[in-house]
Amino acid sequence: MLAAIIAGQRDPEVLAQMARTRMRGKIAQLEEALDCSFFTGQHAFILQMMLANIDHLTAQVKELTARIDELCEPYERQIAQLDAVPGFGVITAQDITGEIGVDMSVFPTAGHLCSWARQAPRVRESAGKRKGKNATGQGNPYLGGALGESAVNAGRTQTFLGVKYRRLIRHMPKKKAQGAISRTQLVITCELLSDPDAGYEDLGTGYYEQRANIRREVRNHARAIERRGYRVILEPIDPGLDPDILPVTKAS
Repeated sequence: MLAAIIAGQRDPEVLAQMARTRMRGKIAQLEEALDCSFFTGQHAFILQMMLANIDHLTAQVKELTARIDELCEPYERQIAQLDAVPGFGVITAQDITGEIGVDMSVFPTAGHLCSWARQAPRVRESAGKRKGKNATGQGNPYLGGALGESAVNAGRTQTFLGVKYRRLIRHMPKKKAQGAISRTQLVITCELLSDPDAGYEDLGTGYYEQRANIRREVRNHARAIERRGYRVILEPIDPGLDPDILPVTKAS
């Protein structure tokens, strides 16, 4: 449409008929918006310069993208691993590997990586107040930006991370919930990059409900045994099991 206007076409009806796909349903609005009664040759000259500038920038973006893809060729496996994480994509995976590398041996645990990236909970607080200005630092701004965008994307998905985000925003601000998702994504990143054979497997949208049902079932069994005169101590077999999912409890 813009190219036709530059070429001298001024009829709104003709210009509107150049619409494609979903824009075809807005012909009336396009005809109103493409009223060129005020459009002069000077406007066409400026418009041509603007389109040429856009074309130039688009060509540069393509050139940079090709160069980035070339530099990322040695890390295709790691990028493919991260691409499977909800909220991530190839570009986000490239950004993350570019900022933290692919050698996770430099971080003793995933928690160390999160702390380095400033995606860990605040520790310098007293009476609920944060001590000092920017007490925990800002971390890597490029990594933080990539994780922040991916956390928002993950929150819209029908995945474990999406369900977790929607559970968190019930009792905390959205930005804090997004920070929690970013940290989870960074932990997943560390685990994937630490094992060449690892692949992401989503826990599913019913994970929390399933764990709640298991906890309820275990407690029901414990109460049934207690009613028969026995004392029950519940301890998870896996020491790494989330204590919030299956807490260590004692039946009195």
